Amino acid sequence: MDQAEGLRNVIKSSNQQNVSSARVITITSGKGGVGKSNLAVNLAVNFAKMGKKVIIFDADFGLANVEVMFNTIPKNNLSDVVFKGHMLSDVITEGPMGIGFISAGSGIMSLNDLNEEQVHLLVRSLTQLSGLCDIIIVDTGAGISNHVMDFVVSSPEILLVATPDPSSITDSYSLLKALFLNPLYNKSFSKVGIVANRIRNESDGNTVYHRLDSVVGQFLESHVDFIGAVPQDSNLDKAVRAQKIVSMAYPQSRSSRSFSDIAYKLLDEDIVKNRSFSIRTLFESFMRR
Repeated sequence: MDQAEGLRNVIKSSNQQNVSSARVITITSGKGGVGKSNLAVNLAVNFAKMGKKVIIFDADFGLANVEVMFNTIPKNNLSDVVFKGHMLSDVITEGPMGIGFISAGSGIMSLNDLNEEQVHLLVRSLTQLSGLCDIIIVDTGAGISNHVMDFVVSSPEILLVATPDPSSITDSYSLLKALFLNPLYNKSFSKVGIVANRIRNESDGNTVYHRLDSVVGQFLESHVDFIGAVPQDSNLDKAVRAQKIVSMAYPQSRSSRSFSDIAYKLLDEDIVKNRSFSIRTLFESFMRR
């Protein structure tokens, strides 16, 4: 049985069980250290405040930033799925506000050396989460490695985090180029949004977005959306050092309000109804392989 046929059987089984379809949001970045995981956990908190059940899938293999930010030690991680045959749904750890997360396995070297089929196994396994939550947030590693791009190219909704730093802009464009030129990328299926982080003012955020959208339009004949911007905030730095989530520890801070604005925008009914975000459409992209 080839991979596509196996996926068809998974989808057929899910349909027969009448499993609800969770929305999939993949967060990525061209380089590390730009605040990608901070966006993931703070969006999860704000979605939870709005009554949504959220699971974060930490796909930054071997680093496990999410559990550090949640100040929680999981009993299981992705190595149990890949090497011990556990179900993905069995390795969910509960974080604050009932948010579930799946650990990428801190310091587990074998997770840094996964082969293509093992990564595809993890992507396919996301269907096990579909009936357990409303939103799945996939927090990828940074850059354009095959492991990162497998998740990004398969996702119906992609948030690219970038800062005003020139190297971040350059690396973000490299990721967008790798994505848009990937033969598996389908722009009618996947939507890309930019989140500008660590901005000093509104102009900074607009500049980050327009620089990326301009080069994407000029050289890749495509377009990216502007989802929002998060300002430099001492309260955010303070929360990170204390292993707390700024949206919980300092809900009235500038960064917390920005994370809230982004979450509300992502849940805007007009945006949702005009896009296909479900986990089943993710599998449709894998069936093209």
